Amino acid sequence: MDVGELLSYQPNRGTKRPRDDEEEELKMRRRQAGTRDRGRFREEEMTVVEEADDDKKRLLQIIDREGEEEEEEEEPLDESSVKKMILTFEKRSYKNQELRIKFPDNPEKFMESELDLNDIIQEMHVVATMPDLYHLLVELNAVQSLLGLLGHDNTDVSIAVVDLLQELTDIDTLHESEEGAEVLIDALVDGQVVALLVQNLERLDESVKEEADGVHNTLAIVENMAEFRPEMCTEAAQQGLLQWLLKRLKAKMPFDANKLYCSEVLAILLQDNDENRELLGELDGIDVLLQQLSVFKRHNPSTAEEQEMMENLFDSLCSCLMLSSNRERFLKGEGLQLMNLMLREKKISRSSALKVLDHAMIGPEGTDNCHKFVDILGLRTIFPLFMKSPRKIKKVGTTEKEHEEHVCSILASLLRNLRGQQRTRLLNKFTENDSEKVDRLMELHFKYLDAMQVADKKIEGEKHVSA
Repeated sequence: MDVGELLSYQPNRGTKRPRDDEEEELKMRRRQAGTRDRGRFREEEMTVVEEADDDKKRLLQIIDREGEEEEEEEEPLDESSVKKMILTFEKRSYKNQELRIKFPDNPEKFMESELDLNDIIQEMHVVATMPDLYHLLVELNAVQSLLGLLGHDNTDVSIAVVDLLQELTDIDTLHESEEGAEVLIDALVDGQVVALLVQNLERLDESVKEEADGVHNTLAIVENMAEFRPEMCTEAAQQGLLQWLLKRLKAKMPFDANKLYCSEVLAILLQDNDENRELLGELDGIDVLLQQLSVFKRHNPSTAEEQEMMENLFDSLCSCLMLSSNRERFLKGEGLQLMNLMLREKKISRSSALKVLDHAMIGPEGTDNCHKFVDILGLRTIFPLFMKSPRKIKKVGTTEKEHEEHVCSILASLLRNLRGQQRTRLLNKFTENDSEKVDRLMELHFKYLDAMQVADKKIEGEKHVSA
């Protein structure tokens, strides 16, 4: 009798009444049957519980094993594991190269090896967490092998290498181990990494997201290396990077993150580097910069990122104008006319245009630009700015003080460099309207004289405190 039968059991309700001894026997049987059924129920219940416990134990054992495997995978990186990884990388790279040579027209034969190669390149990202072990990449020639893969026929592989190099050269990582960083950067420079990167850039199609990301990561590599070792900027520019940047800037493509990044890297290459400034001039870079900036003469940048790009281009132009040969190129490229127009249009670009004019006219090298500025009626533009600084300077980071300094510097350059009729025209401006411009000049003179005296007192006070 099972549990259900036990619960549903009903005594015999027949008309015949059992005898007393039969009744006692029947009761005894019922008690024994009930005891057996309850025992069997408890046994079945215990069996179910035991099975559940066994399942739980097995599940815990599986979880423990997985946890142990994860712990094994997450073990700290050491020289042995890096060497093993590099060896695997070299084997897979060689195998892929061999199969590509053997079956050049049958991708199915080498595709699997290509996927294996890509997988090991992804695994090598872990090395970026241990810059102290970078020397192994150099000693075991992994750097040279990686550089060789930048020219791989499959751009997916070259992009994977670019992604790895970008992470290896991350500036924060490089500063964690100066020794390891120096070894890696030396190997990359010796391997002409920039020239190889530029060759790869030339074939990437930015309409494909992965390849556009590859361009961005390539620029990041250059930025990282330039920040860690500024002297490599000259070599980078000469290896084709500067020419590619100019080409990318003037490409008829919608504004995007890569164009912004190009403007940033260009400004970095030109900073304090006369060789790169001269090279840019020889590559007609002044014209490229003026063409790109001309968009903003009547229109403000539509986004903060586009405004940042505009400022980077202005900074690049100012940097180039510190070289006298580029001032002549600026003059011939009608840069003065463009800047003068920007001043009149009163857009965000006005403050930066003022800074460019200051750089173009300062010193004896700015004489020709000063004369041309008067010829294009620039005095009509500059003197209203001299008489009154704009109430609202829209350009972020530009102050009224900076505005006044640039205007005064331009006027000082004009007074020093102008000769003949142009000088007379300038001086006549100061006599107009009852010499109001002279009054304004005296006002600014005393304003900055007071500021200078306050600064002198502060400096003297600091000297006494330190003494």
